[in-house]
Amino acid sequence: MSYLASIGSYAIMVKEVFKKPVKWRIMKSLILKEIDELMFGSLGIIIFISFFIGAVVTIQTALNLTNPIIPKYLIGFTTRQSLILEFSPTFVSIIMAGKVGSYITSSIGTMRVTEQIDALEVMGVNALNYLVFPKIVAMLLYPFAIAISMYVGILGGWIAGVFGGFLTSAEFTEGLQIDFIPYQVFYAFVKTLVFAWVLATVPSYHGFYMKGGALEVGKASTTAFVWTSVVIIIMNYILTQLLLG
Repeated sequence: MSYLASIGSYAIMVKEVFKKPVKWRIMKSLILKEIDELMFGSLGIIIFISFFIGAVVTIQTALNLTNPIIPKYLIGFTTRQSLILEFSPTFVSIIMAGKVGSYITSSIGTMRVTEQIDALEVMGVNALNYLVFPKIVAMLLYPFAIAISMYVGILGGWIAGVFGGFLTSAEFTEGLQIDFIPYQVFYAFVKTLVFAWVLATVPSYHGFYMKGGALEVGKASTTAFVWTSVVIIIMNYILTQLLLG
């Protein structure tokens, strides 16, 4: 029953986020601040992880394709498919659940502990709209970060494959181009938008409704990371069945 109550509280929170919006003059600065914190602040770790994921996928594929009958361009094909369909949208999102999710939960939770949220509500401000809506808008840019992840991952795969002596640049490029289906990129970005919503709202829920003191802020951040990751994995399965099944 506690899980059902939590789902109900989450639905009510989402409904309240879009009620009684804060003035645009104030909201604009909040959105720009969240874009800087959530998106630009995360590009470094996204690029770093994506580069080495692409490199590792290429090396592992090359080491397993030892049969001389199998064309080497399949290394590039496998790298492209792995990054676009799964690694960039899903794996990076789980990493972001740790970085972005913990930041969101701890920042809102700290405001709850220090009674800043109560002060906002006393002044007649919709605290959920003030705190959560800018994060949702900022996370709408998340697909651009995942597009960068895909590009950097493929670049990392090309560097690892070519300079590692596993295949030529022409073979890797041929693998990137063969049997390319644009719908798969659309599928990846649809997943990314759903994950962006989860990354913005689930940690916000755990931060906004947390109870206790400073110690509970850390516990709430851990809980938010776990549940954000679980929801991302479940939504990944559902979306894959709906869009690719």
